[in-house]
Amino acid sequence: MEPAAHALLLPILLLLLASLSPIIAQEDGIDLYSLTVDSKVTMRFAHTTITSRVVNKAKEAQEAIFQVELPRRAFITNFCMIIDGVTYPGEIKEKAAAQEKYSSAVARGQSAGIIRATGRNLEQFQVSVNVAPTAKVTFELVYEELLRRQLGKYELMLKVRPQQLVKHLQIDVHIFEPQGISSLETESTFMTKNLADALTMTQNETKAHIVFKPSVTQQQKEPGKLDTILDGNFIVRYDVNRATAAGDIQIENGYFVHHFAPTELPTLPKNVVFVIDKSGSMSGRKIKQTQEALVKILSDLKPGDQFNLVTFSGLVTQWKPALLQALTEHVEEAKKFAHSIQAHGSTNINEAVLVAVKMLDESNRKEQLPTGSVSMVILLTDGDPTEGEKDPQKIQENVKVAIEGQYYLYCLGFGFDVNYAFLEKLALENGGVARRIYEDSDADLQLQDFYQEVANPLLTMVKFQYPENAVEHLTQDNFRVFFKGSELVVAGKLQPQVQDLLSAKVNSQSHTQNFTFQTEVNVVDKERVFQSPKYIFHKFMEHLWAYLTIQQLLEKAVSASGDEQKSLEARALDLSLKFSFVTPLTSMVVTKPEGQEQAQVVSKPVEADNSQSFSFSLSSRNARISQDSKTIRSKLASRSRPSPRFKNVQSRYKTDLEESHHSVLSSPGPMERGPHFILSLPRQSNNRIQEALCVDIRGSSQTPVNILSDPVQDIEVTGKYEGSTDRFVWLQVSYRSPEVKVRVTQDSIVVTRGSGGKSSSYQWQGTLYLVMPGLKLTLENGLLLLSDSDKVTVGLVSLGHPTPGLRLFLNDQGHFSSQANGVLGQFYQDLQWDPAGPSTAEDKRELSVRGKEYTVTRKPVMDFQGSRVTTPPPTFPCWTLEQPLQSED
Repeated sequence: MEPAAHALLLPILLLLLASLSPIIAQEDGIDLYSLTVDSKVTMRFAHTTITSRVVNKAKEAQEAIFQVELPRRAFITNFCMIIDGVTYPGEIKEKAAAQEKYSSAVARGQSAGIIRATGRNLEQFQVSVNVAPTAKVTFELVYEELLRRQLGKYELMLKVRPQQLVKHLQIDVHIFEPQGISSLETESTFMTKNLADALTMTQNETKAHIVFKPSVTQQQKEPGKLDTILDGNFIVRYDVNRATAAGDIQIENGYFVHHFAPTELPTLPKNVVFVIDKSGSMSGRKIKQTQEALVKILSDLKPGDQFNLVTFSGLVTQWKPALLQALTEHVEEAKKFAHSIQAHGSTNINEAVLVAVKMLDESNRKEQLPTGSVSMVILLTDGDPTEGEKDPQKIQENVKVAIEGQYYLYCLGFGFDVNYAFLEKLALENGGVARRIYEDSDADLQLQDFYQEVANPLLTMVKFQYPENAVEHLTQDNFRVFFKGSELVVAGKLQPQVQDLLSAKVNSQSHTQNFTFQTEVNVVDKERVFQSPKYIFHKFMEHLWAYLTIQQLLEKAVSASGDEQKSLEARALDLSLKFSFVTPLTSMVVTKPEGQEQAQVVSKPVEADNSQSFSFSLSSRNARISQDSKTIRSKLASRSRPSPRFKNVQSRYKTDLEESHHSVLSSPGPMERGPHFILSLPRQSNNRIQEALCVDIRGSSQTPVNILSDPVQDIEVTGKYEGSTDRFVWLQVSYRSPEVKVRVTQDSIVVTRGSGGKSSSYQWQGTLYLVMPGLKLTLENGLLLLSDSDKVTVGLVSLGHPTPGLRLFLNDQGHFSSQANGVLGQFYQDLQWDPAGPSTAEDKRELSVRGKEYTVTRKPVMDFQGSRVTTPPPTFPCWTLEQPLQSED
């Protein structure tokens, strides 16, 4: 009988993404007793080590599979297995040299590892090994990646999905930024109040340390059960201080890195033509999401911008004959056109892009493009060309000749049917980038986020200059355009004669003037910065330089051909081998103990390979893979703990009310449907009871309702009312500090950071724990709370049966200022109850607000301020306005 095999599955992902997947086996199987992740992020360069220790408690050999999902832009630098004290290392080789072993293993039916794409930002690494009875095995994987700044943030994300209880699970993230950490936030989609003690975060001016270390008890979904509560993402986002416009230079072990992201610069006007695929394959959800994204993008155009729309299937349609100024009337007309787009027909990419370029050429010829403005074409397509010119290479040639380096072309490939390699080369040859848009519920947000990355050009023709006798081996040092929220990075090696000072100059252009930024640093002083081994690894800056150089060489090779392409790939290969990086040009050969398969070969794909399907033959003569093997994922968070008021939001009303109005609660009679809004009101001096006011609002279906605003609290609440269903179809809470918008619909929650910042989508049935300076968002059991120690607490709920719709409640009303306004804000300014007090017979009262008189009746209403898991929903007595408020009030 073959022994049952157990899988140790470890995923990782990054922006930094790291996902860990082991399985604790039963008493007679593979037992995981330790799983740790240590990530050091220094100067945006992340070095992550994953260590897993297992023991075989069975009386026969078992097979353990170590599987890791790592970020696509990451390079594995080391892997080894330690089996009963003997180390079996992985060896990096040229791909061609390793391929023979890989092919041979496959031919023999043995396991042959490969890295494959498994998600938006992940690749999967896998190794298996037979473990003898009582033997211990340690798996250790190291990978590195340079975090890119996107929309003003660096982002580190870890997935946690153990699907089991883990005896010792710990994740440490150390961040060291000599410039100083200007903002830091953590987000978790699995956090509950029971896990709060497992998450800690400490921070000073330049360093942060985040730890996730849950006990077995904390991991349990229910006491005494083996199911784990850990299932979701943890994200760390941060940015750094920028003291000088010329950027920051740091030096370590003879290498330097220069980060450049000036602020306070005016945005350049842009001329943009959106080229939208409306072929038959775009029908249904794709075209609807494209329309939604396009409407939002059009709203973000600035008056100084010019724009036009081109749609194409087999035929190409121009919305207008020429570019138009982004005036309100033009934008609104374009939105109507966007809503009218219907998907049908074939795909004529060649003509569509050439028509867009011709528009820009015509405006340029007529001198209608502002001096120094940035002109771009944004192409969105989901398929191969099937009409007109169909040869991808010929299309690339046609477009390159037409653009002539004057404009930027950005290509968005919707889904996996698209020829991504074709789009990538098309974009890179014309100063842009390609991006895959994943078919998912948030595809419209992906489109919007990409647009925001290129929506605000600040500088063009950016050139870095250093003394000729001071530096060598520079990475890319000139860039055609710099966008707000991004960062330009140059690295290089110092020449031996540089001992004291290193100077740098950055020349660039805006539409009104030329800029020159200058800085100078002391080499010795900078070298002293990186002395602590706790936050760095040896020669980290040299690795950063090599990583960046390889990435740029591979990118250039995409748009090169012939001898130039071979030369670029040869240089990238040499560096990959020198620094032991698993890149698309190298593979890792993993050796095993004698008597087992001789080797597994790990190879890295490229984005263009993502549509390919890779399969694994994980078998051997002595073991088989368990078909129900599970996956563990891991993630991080902050030390912020839920405030006691979140333990039971409705209790603040019910505790007092149950004492004085027990008869109402025990015999409520018919339950009213849940009101639109529940407001906690200020306590009266002669009343210890916390009163609640239940309010409905009626409004126009055409314009958003100003529900509440308070300039002192920096908060505004708006919503869209639908009269036919008597409900709000969306509610939005906007803060100025921090700058965050939270928009909820019946189906989802969207959080947008900053003006034009990144948007994230969440589902009501999930969990969320997002902590940033000045605001905390928690989602648990269908209840979303927005709060902080000095802010009004806003609760949001999406109800289903029996009264579908969005609901909102307000708490901690003492934080409102005298400037509170809006339909609900008025109740926090000058509210006065009738002096006679409540009528015990009818439970009716009169209240006065800004001179207006209202009659309220105490009624049992649905209490949506607590968990959604309660069925039937609880009730509580609430003072209810007899007539709905009108939004114009």
